[in-house]
Amino acid sequence: MRSERAPLWLKVLAGGGLLFLHGPILIVFLYAFSTESKSFVWPPPGLTLHWFARAWARPDIWEALGLSLRVALMATAVALVLGTLCAAAVARTRFFGREAVSLLVVLPIALPGIITGIALRSAFSLGDIPYSFWTIVLGHATFCIVVVYNNAVARFRRVSGNLIEASMDLGATYWQTLRFVILPNIATALLAGGMLAFALSFDEVIVTTFTAGQQATLPIWMLEELVRPRERPVTNVVALVVVLVTLLPILGAYRLTRGTDTVAGSGK
Repeated sequence: MRSERAPLWLKVLAGGGLLFLHGPILIVFLYAFSTESKSFVWPPPGLTLHWFARAWARPDIWEALGLSLRVALMATAVALVLGTLCAAAVARTRFFGREAVSLLVVLPIALPGIITGIALRSAFSLGDIPYSFWTIVLGHATFCIVVVYNNAVARFRRVSGNLIEASMDLGATYWQTLRFVILPNIATALLAGGMLAFALSFDEVIVTTFTAGQQATLPIWMLEELVRPRERPVTNVVALVVVLVTLLPILGAYRLTRGTDTVAGSGK
């Protein structure tokens, strides 16, 4: 009889892999509390909450944080609309070139970020479009659409067409069917996709570098601080905030999509 418990060597390897992945992040968290401000000394000579107060009092951090939040919210809204419409078209209809459309939708997240950034910068230059808040939003929406699309198209394919047909046969209008049948079945997938899109947008660096102009989102602010540091521990404090802000939506999306293999009406 085969044991279901993993052998010790496999547990050790798994623990080593997790430590390799998350160890550097834990070190950054630790140095956010370090009393040393000029250089990294191991172990830290002492721990303090002083740098959190310093970060709280810096207006440049608040400006970068506000810009990042506004961009992430707007890019997520654009991605929810366009990603859901693309998913509905691909999953619920058949037309020539459908697979090509699906490939083109997911392509931006498969390409290196620098390629997307250069392409967007060239397009803005050719169109004589000045860099602004909206150029950042457009840049982020290109890859945020993908995560919304992937979640929505998978859920659309599990929603039984019989439910929609039954709703229409019983006299419901298209909008009533959308509101009372389709949206309840895909709501958690859209919410999960939106949360993932927000997390992706909030901590994006490469595409933002090509589309932001003179503006600085929080990740761009961190990059500039690493090049010309003023207070190193403050940068670690901001990194801690960025990790928490991006981690929470990812965990929420995981919980929303866990155990959703069955959808109402899928067995009919």
